[in-house]
Amino acid sequence: MAGTLSRRQVLDLRVHAQQIGRAAGDLAGTAVLDLGVQDTGPDGGLWALALRGVDTAALDGDELATAWTIRGAPHLYRRADLPGVVAATAPFSDADAGKRIFDAARPLEAAGIGNLEALDTVAAAMRSLVTAPMVKGEVSGRLNELLPEPYQRSCRPCGAVHVHEMPFRLAALRAGLELEPGTSPPVLRPVPGLAPAETVPPHLDVVRGHLRLLGPATPKLVAGYLDAPVKDVQARWPEDAVEVTVDGERRWLLAEDADRVDDVPPAAGVLLLGPFDPFLQARDRPLLVDDPGRAKALWPVLGRPGAVLADGEVAGTWRPRKAGSTLTVAVELWAPLPREAVTEAAERLAAFRGVVLKDVHID
Repeated sequence: MAGTLSRRQVLDLRVHAQQIGRAAGDLAGTAVLDLGVQDTGPDGGLWALALRGVDTAALDGDELATAWTIRGAPHLYRRADLPGVVAATAPFSDADAGKRIFDAARPLEAAGIGNLEALDTVAAAMRSLVTAPMVKGEVSGRLNELLPEPYQRSCRPCGAVHVHEMPFRLAALRAGLELEPGTSPPVLRPVPGLAPAETVPPHLDVVRGHLRLLGPATPKLVAGYLDAPVKDVQARWPEDAVEVTVDGERRWLLAEDADRVDDVPPAAGVLLLGPFDPFLQARDRPLLVDDPGRAKALWPVLGRPGAVLADGEVAGTWRPRKAGSTLTVAVELWAPLPREAVTEAAERLAAFRGVVLKDVHID
């Protein structure tokens, strides 16, 4: 069993656990779907699945579902898992709900409204409104007619009053609503008969999922990923989590993963990860990129680039430039890589997008 892990072992373990570079696989066996795959931008969830061997072109269009869940972001899940996802991604407590809805918690508290009560109220109103596909803006406007002032905020950019954003997003799945894939602005639609599972299926448990896919981790790192209070994560810490050391820091892995650390093969290959790929979602960013300037370039506040992953290491950033039916990929490398390997990775991206790769600019 692992006791002390090197940074290199952690990276290899995550690449292996997330099946990055897998030659082929189906949705049922794709591990990252247990925790959800963020679907933001053209190189979002489906590209992340393609990099894990899923033939996304062969999907029938109804095998996956998109919902606002962790951090209020859109995530892909197996449609069959949705009842369990509703239960797994719900706030752990009223305090947790308050943390997840950010500034919306203050006016609710002032009005004597609990955070979970508020989410249920917003969900009930959304459920009554969205009986057929409806654009987000229309839903928000109609909600203003149904919900009192503590649920609303003044939006300076558009000069209007809206329901607070995070309660709106976090109540949607609670209301039995999913997002129509590929819609911008988002379109919400009801999922017939969707109700939360009575208990969280083990494979969808978000704390276990984080340890399995983004471990070794600490309660603080998991809480940061979920936007949840640390004490709520600690209360749900798996009994089979074992302590390990990474660069002198105490962390935890699931016992079964700790047992096989020494058997994990070294990560190999060059891939272009999307800006919100699961591999980049861990909150221990200095472990992935220890240079502050490079970290700032990879995780800016707005307009994230993708990451060049070379043998399990983040070796640079990339940005797409689409013109008509062609694609140019601008790459900034932090370490020397064969141009052929980068071009091959870009060709794969262009094929996924259904366009022709025009050029690869490497700086």
